Amino acid sequence: MDITKLDHFAQALIKEAGERIRSAFSYDLVVETKSNANDLVTNIDRETELFFIEKITAQHPTHRIFGEEGMGKPVTFLEGVVWIIDPIDGTMNFVKQHRHFMITIGIFIDGVGKLGYIYDVMRDDLFYAIAGVGAWYNDSPLRKLQPVKLEEAVIGINANWVTPNDKINHEKLISLIRKVRGTRSYGSAAMEIAFVVTGKLDAYLSMRLSPWDIGGGTIIATEVGAVATNLNGEYFDFLNQDTFLIGNPAIHKEILEKYIEQL
Repeated sequence: MDITKLDHFAQALIKEAGERIRSAFSYDLVVETKSNANDLVTNIDRETELFFIEKITAQHPTHRIFGEEGMGKPVTFLEGVVWIIDPIDGTMNFVKQHRHFMITIGIFIDGVGKLGYIYDVMRDDLFYAIAGVGAWYNDSPLRKLQPVKLEEAVIGINANWVTPNDKINHEKLISLIRKVRGTRSYGSAAMEIAFVVTGKLDAYLSMRLSPWDIGGGTIIATEVGAVATNLNGEYFDFLNQDTFLIGNPAIHKEILEKYIEQL
């Protein structure tokens, strides 16, 4: 497998998909709901996923595609080459704001992440990594993360998790929020991961993410020294939903041990 050639192919597809999405704002979006009223999908999500499926299959017929919208064949194992794709991560932002949404892709070979991409469509910014080689923001190499103290950290967290819920001890999360310097919530897991790997955030956690939300980001994370696990400190399950924490290595363990108590 020529990883460099595959990387060039993936980047070209991502940029072309981004152009298609930007041009889509010139006509009406068709917005539907999925699991609940806040879980949105648009015709552009589906069209973009089909674009990737058609292009990848034409060039690499043995590759399999695991996408959020389920437009391809079911994926139940990670042997071979698997593309884990979210055509628009942050659909609510896409619909409401026309910005702050990402294309994110992770390419796995026999279950190991090899190529990771997070593309900010409206800013034309690409974060990407080649496993074992490095990570980049557009054409600039990303540096290893520098240590940070928890009290100086800014973390990404959805406000839902610090109100009473059946997933996590929200009182401990309130203690975490009081400890850190600040919190942010951007409405796109991929965007928050991009901020962690570039040091704009120092950690991000969620009770429920899917493989396509983080497949690309975890590959980039490894290359800059960030630690990405579920909330049990274990490797994320890339075939099912799981909890998630990505953080600067100086604070990842401290957050898990002192402030995380799942219910």
